[in-house]
Amino acid sequence: MGPVAIVGVGLMGGSLGLALRSLDGVEVRGADPEPEALRTALDMGAIDVACDSLEEVVRGARAVVLAAPVPELPGLARRALAAAPDDCVITDIGSTKSGVLEALTPAERGRFIGGHPVCGGERTGVAFAREGLFQGVTWFLTPGAEARSDLFGQLHALVVAVGARPVAIDAGVHDHLMALVSHLPHVLAGALVNQAADTAPGGREALRSAGPSFTDLTRVAGSNPPLWADILLANSASVLDVLRDFTTRLGEVAAALGRHDREWLLGFVGDAADARERLRRAGEAGTAAPVRVLVAVPNRPGAISEIATALGHAHINIEDLSLRPGPPDGEGELVLVVGGADAAREAVRLVGARGYRATAGGDV
Repeated sequence: MGPVAIVGVGLMGGSLGLALRSLDGVEVRGADPEPEALRTALDMGAIDVACDSLEEVVRGARAVVLAAPVPELPGLARRALAAAPDDCVITDIGSTKSGVLEALTPAERGRFIGGHPVCGGERTGVAFAREGLFQGVTWFLTPGAEARSDLFGQLHALVVAVGARPVAIDAGVHDHLMALVSHLPHVLAGALVNQAADTAPGGREALRSAGPSFTDLTRVAGSNPPLWADILLANSASVLDVLRDFTTRLGEVAAALGRHDREWLLGFVGDAADARERLRRAGEAGTAAPVRVLVAVPNRPGAISEIATALGHAHINIEDLSLRPGPPDGEGELVLVVGGADAAREAVRLVGARGYRATAGGDV
């Protein structure tokens, strides 16, 4: 895999370093503005080499992972792109994606591919890093239309190597999804805790009367305030959209209560129970036997990104990916491995609808 540079060795960067160093022959370099974080990362084996600057850590790297606060990512990405070799893929692990891509030029988006592993922890810092943090988690990739196919393949392989499931989706779609399933829950948890903290019916403090359901629902409240303030601001448009929709839904509940509408409330609670069961089943879904899908692709930037994003939007997981390049003015062969015959047939249909020739090539 070649040297991997990690810029920011906190919980996420440190965990990535531990996962990469557990593989054979992968050198991991780290850079961080906090010297103590670098010393701790070295002591616990999260990195092989500590570097004094971003420019030093990316020199000769095959992959650069920016694990820094969201507001810093555009500037760090531009610096990494300027200093890293041409065959090096630059990525990040921030939980908002559109802002970084929009800050880069089309040429820079050829080598930068956004990423977001959907995991983390309530305690931050490299001291809490763990090797298995990414095992089995979804790792979103958000390539732009200009993304180079060879670099997308390198990044896909890195994500698979640490045990995560790479899923390519559009950056804007990613940000709206995260507003729904991650950012809004943090806002609601904070609002619930603050409301309970500010309320004392009959002089009895509400927080002291909370049961397990309240504790579970508000687990993420107050997680790293500076981090979450930056995330909410970076994704403010999408968060505002889902907040407005949520407020409308709360208004419908209030209206049903006001008119004592038991039938509406039964439907509301029943729909929520059905949706919760779908969520549980999705988390328990098994893995079908892998099947190859062969795609003829032109040698141009963006082809693999378009195909991978189409499959990602359709919930088809690409378990493995390799590219056999063709002549400069001809076609290469993209080999995808997906889970099961049904997924393979749907992948062929989706890829064909975008003008690419594809066939399902049998079990792996």
